[in-house]
Amino acid sequence: MKLPISWLREYVTFDLPPVELARRLVFTSCEVDRVVGRGVPDSDGNLGLFLVGKVLEAEKHPNADRLQLTKVDVGEGEPRSIVCGAWNFGAGATVAVALPGAVLPNGLRLERREVRGEISDGMILAEDEVELGTDHSGIMLLGAEYEPGTPLVDVLPLVDTVLEIETGYNRPDLTSVYGIAREVSALLDIDLAPQPGREPTRVSDEPVDVRIEDFERCPRYIGRLFRDVRIADSPPWLKARLLGAGMRPISNVVDVTNYVMLALGNPLHAFDHAKLAEGRIVVRRAGEGEKIRTLDGTERTLTHEELVIADAEHPVAIAGIMGGEDSEVTAETETVLLEAANFEQLGVLRSGERLHLRSESQTRWEKGVAPELAEQAAVYATELLVALAGARWTGHTDVRAEFPERPSMRLRPARAEEVVGISIPEAEQRQRLRRLGFDVSPEWDVRSPAWRARDVRREIDLVEEVARFRLDDVPPTLPVRREMYGRLTRDQRLRRAVEEVLVGSGFFEAYTYSLQAHDPGPDALALPEPLSELQRVLRTTLFYGLAGAARNNVNAGNENVALFEVAHVYLPRAGDLPDEPWHLGGIVQGDFFRAKGAVENVFGALELEPRFERAPHPFIPSPACASVQGGWAAELDPRLLEGQWAAFELDLEELFAQVPDRILYEDVITYPAVRQDLAFSVPENVTAGDLVAAAREAAGPELREMRAFDVYRGEQVEPGRKSIAFAVRFQSAERTLSDEDATRLRDAIVQALGKRFDASLRA
Repeated sequence: MKLPISWLREYVTFDLPPVELARRLVFTSCEVDRVVGRGVPDSDGNLGLFLVGKVLEAEKHPNADRLQLTKVDVGEGEPRSIVCGAWNFGAGATVAVALPGAVLPNGLRLERREVRGEISDGMILAEDEVELGTDHSGIMLLGAEYEPGTPLVDVLPLVDTVLEIETGYNRPDLTSVYGIAREVSALLDIDLAPQPGREPTRVSDEPVDVRIEDFERCPRYIGRLFRDVRIADSPPWLKARLLGAGMRPISNVVDVTNYVMLALGNPLHAFDHAKLAEGRIVVRRAGEGEKIRTLDGTERTLTHEELVIADAEHPVAIAGIMGGEDSEVTAETETVLLEAANFEQLGVLRSGERLHLRSESQTRWEKGVAPELAEQAAVYATELLVALAGARWTGHTDVRAEFPERPSMRLRPARAEEVVGISIPEAEQRQRLRRLGFDVSPEWDVRSPAWRARDVRREIDLVEEVARFRLDDVPPTLPVRREMYGRLTRDQRLRRAVEEVLVGSGFFEAYTYSLQAHDPGPDALALPEPLSELQRVLRTTLFYGLAGAARNNVNAGNENVALFEVAHVYLPRAGDLPDEPWHLGGIVQGDFFRAKGAVENVFGALELEPRFERAPHPFIPSPACASVQGGWAAELDPRLLEGQWAAFELDLEELFAQVPDRILYEDVITYPAVRQDLAFSVPENVTAGDLVAAAREAAGPELREMRAFDVYRGEQVEPGRKSIAFAVRFQSAERTLSDEDATRLRDAIVQALGKRFDASLRA
């Protein structure tokens, strides 16, 4: 949410610099991501070069058909000659002027210059040139009451500071300017202005036909009818407010609904009443397969789970999310039906996810807007529609169900001090709560305001409300440790050993989301209420999160990426909760052997011997893949990640079960080793690992090492066979082996491999 400081100051008066205000709000109320300036640069007297002007003369430029040559009085005695390309004004117009030397928001510095043979001594401004709107088709026209030479900053909001606030948590009151103002009032202990909006006079009592069929999903619907509405552009101040808040101005009626939503936090919607069949509003569930074309131009197919606003014939809006094209307010609209309703949060959330929609109103409904807020929003919107669109308010209805009771609880001031750890006077506690809208009795019975009824329901919640404004005073000390119990478990020690060996191997630890867009596991658990389509399934593998992290690193320009993660995966099992085993996953730039080497290092740290076997990958296309105890290692298909990549994943619980509780070390062998190279011709499907295992069994402990270092396929080997070369080391702990001993051991290996695998010794 973008919050213009000038708007905030309408509700609370303060002198605190915006940067300091942002710092204190971060500690007490909400995250402030940035503090940014917008509008005309306010430095070196620049604002003094923007003035109100009165056009004295306006005629066609003698040397250009599309330009006007004007004389403009800016309060200096002598009028200035200004060339202008707009034609929506003439002599007598009051305009906004920037003098030579002025710097515009886009950084352009104006100069006195010659245009087609005529001097232009300034610029008559359009709204987009000072960030007061998006229109560049004509210049801004000001009220005739302003005197030439009046500083433009006294007439228009030329400069402002904007707080960019993070609204990701369930505090709907913090999605409105007035809600933030309430926080500032409590923070600085200053008065808060009354909620904006004063009820104008209703000129008649026309009936407004509103019917609610689902009070659970829509507990309140206020409908107000307006006639003789004049659709036009909003005034510059309103456009500037919306742009500063990050919204695009559209027309006065639509802008009013957005402005009130930003001001008070209750979304509104405006219908062209003449386009509603029988002028009726029905709040109901959609029929299965019913269709609506929404304001974004997309035809959407609805289910019975969607709540819609319908007329007598068909849906005209998806409740709380987006209106329909058939009933939108256009330049021809003369009669408007204003909707100030309340919609149940989970229904809006589910419909938005099913329909892949996201809107400003939906963001607020999902956090749980109180039904009590709709009335003041309707009042404020009515006041603005009458003032800005010349509308006549002619009809009103308020259809509602019983509202839930606001929570009441008892606060013990001494308990608050005990929890926070500092002294907080009772008068201060009472004042903070009252400024936040809580009703506090002399006996400390506290009642939550409607906009906090969902999250303040217990005494400890009230303690938090008191404490958060004194966090700066809480000393940054750790609790005194009087006793210490416990130690790392066996699995925790082993997990740390795995992490350390991978860091030592050049890997960086990654943390990825447990929730993913999809998962290859056939039994992957999908959330019934996902936050988004990108986080709808609990992962059954770490691979996809690591692949995404690797892709982000490559996009950022990083090279030689090597990442690992030790985390839970989530597998289905009988009962309500999934099985959550610990897995180790890794991804690395390079071929299969980089991943295999990392796995070997992990096994070595755990004092285990890896046994790799050729295997198809369980869920990704892979040109090379091997299974190993508890997992796999594979080279990745380039379609998954561009370039050469490899990955691995191990089930740590399965792996740790094989780790011996006690490691027995042998003395260092001081007798020399006999080294030989042996090459065997074997059928194509025989693996090096199978040959090594059989050789160890045949030769016994005197075969200390047998490592494959070459594989050959070619003319010197029969078709359907391959040659695997091994580096072999024979060594005894008791004596020096003779050549005869080495020959005996080699013959035993050759005989065993020939018998089991049809292997023949080539060299």
